[in-house]
Amino acid sequence: MEFLLGVVVLIGVALAIEYRFRNPDSLIIREGKEGFAERKSRLYPRHLSLVLPRTTHTFQVRVEAIAKGNLDVRAVLAASVAAAPDALDALVRMGGWRKDAVERAAKELEGQLQSQVKEYTEQFTVEALSSQKLLEYLQQQLPASKERLGIEVVSLVLLSYGPGETRIVEALQQQEHARILERTETLQQQARIAAARTKLKADEEIALLEHALDLKKYEMKKNQIEQESALADLRVDDDIRRHRKQLLLDKEEFEMLKSSPELLMLTPQAARLAEASQGLRNARTIVSLSPQDVAQGSDLLGMFQRLLQNALGSRASGEKAPKTK
Repeated sequence: MEFLLGVVVLIGVALAIEYRFRNPDSLIIREGKEGFAERKSRLYPRHLSLVLPRTTHTFQVRVEAIAKGNLDVRAVLAASVAAAPDALDALVRMGGWRKDAVERAAKELEGQLQSQVKEYTEQFTVEALSSQKLLEYLQQQLPASKERLGIEVVSLVLLSYGPGETRIVEALQQQEHARILERTETLQQQARIAAARTKLKADEEIALLEHALDLKKYEMKKNQIEQESALADLRVDDDIRRHRKQLLLDKEEFEMLKSSPELLMLTPQAARLAEASQGLRNARTIVSLSPQDVAQGSDLLGMFQRLLQNALGSRASGEKAPKTK
């Protein structure tokens, strides 16, 4: 009984020493028939498993390269890597069955980045180097690094990239400064040209609108003048019709007086002459007629004069008769 109890105790101690609980931030690797794989169980045997942290490993890479023309170029890269669960065979092969397998694989990645930066830099001159293009080139090479090294690059940043000599850096800065000033001047001149074109276009549109307005005013003035002319013609026509009617009326009156001379006494002129003769006893009645009137109606005037003389004679004889009595 005591022996069995001791065996159980020994087995419990062995299990307590051998098995551990997996931490959430740990990657447990086991070896299987098909290669290395991740252990998903909560408990794991520590001597049969490799515990790797899931946290990222960050490092910097300083590269001394040479561009075309044998000019020194310096680059500084910063990268963060972590173990790739789907490439554990490559990770163990590159970093070994060690807890620092990720760091060892990162060292290999650092050497690959250096060679890739040098390979890219040798293709261009110093003036043609571009940080953005270099970073794009390096990112295109990262998937192959995952398959070979068993790590995945979480982030890759190019901290600096340029010539190593200070004089070349200053010369490039001066060229860039001159280029920016030239581009700024060009943009300013283009802006002035665009403004002048805009102003010219606006002036042309304004001139066209003013011309259209003048034409419209001219058409309105023309219509107004035509209306006034038509109205004046209507007035003249109306005056002509009225004068014609008056002439017809005068002609009818003349024909009537010509046919009946005694009606001359009923005219307003004869009535005024009669009243004037009654007011002035010894006055002579003077009838002034123009030559044209005489030429037009000599017979009528003679008749009118005889009637006036008879009327005045009868009035004068009537006034003398009482005095003889």
